[in-house]
Amino acid sequence: MKLLRFGEMNAEKPGVLDADGNIRDLSGVVGDIAGDVLSAEGLAKIAALDLNSLPVVDGNPRIGACVGHVGKFICIGLNYSDHAAEAGMQVPEEPVTFFKATSAICGPNDDIEIPRGSVKTDWEVELGVVIGKHTKYVSEEEALDHVAGYCVVNDLSERDFQLHRSGQWVKGKSADTFGPIGPWLVTRDEVEDPQNLSMYLDVNGHRYQDGSTKTMVFGVAQVISHLSQFMSLQPGDVISTGTPPGVGMGQKPETYLKPGDKMELGIEGLGVQKQVTYAAE
Repeated sequence: MKLLRFGEMNAEKPGVLDADGNIRDLSGVVGDIAGDVLSAEGLAKIAALDLNSLPVVDGNPRIGACVGHVGKFICIGLNYSDHAAEAGMQVPEEPVTFFKATSAICGPNDDIEIPRGSVKTDWEVELGVVIGKHTKYVSEEEALDHVAGYCVVNDLSERDFQLHRSGQWVKGKSADTFGPIGPWLVTRDEVEDPQNLSMYLDVNGHRYQDGSTKTMVFGVAQVISHLSQFMSLQPGDVISTGTPPGVGMGQKPETYLKPGDKMELGIEGLGVQKQVTYAAE
């Protein structure tokens, strides 16, 4: 299934995409794409519906983040061997872990705000993993059983804030609109192998990132298992699993986003995001 949320910011309704690409309104069935709805039982309830009996959403509504009420937005850094090489950094022995503020989350096609004082706002297409049930001390062998589904994430970053303003990376990762998620939450059963998905990102029609989850240092199961040794993961938590090479920081010369730039990014089977940047007032 491809689950989504549509409508105005902070007032999104739950929906599901039917076989013809129509959005069907799920608000009469579930309150949101969040919490227990993401459990195996919750997803089975939606899967059992006759989608033709659900109202069709007319027009072209705004698509919101595909998960609501995200508790934790966890990111993995330097998780692609080829990206670590372009950054001139060693492949880590354990997953590099940091958080983005959940206030950074926005819809997949919402405009992206370049923060005040920014000189190095950058892009990163990433595979997002949405947790479906309580996860603590889980083994790698069982880790994927705890996944509700997958989605596209653009892990936007202000590199100067991230690397040169002291403290943790979270400073450069958490500006408003720096976490577009979606368009769909594609349930786990529709993703045969999360370690074999092509991914890309274009800026102004130029392809900068053209990679695959094959080159992850730590695969999805390893990341989930590792994180669960240090914290419990809850339904609706989102893990952004790292980016392939081609980020602005890795260009020669370095290239960063400016107001009016247009991004397009996607992951095989998980949909496409399209965004336009603007300067914060």
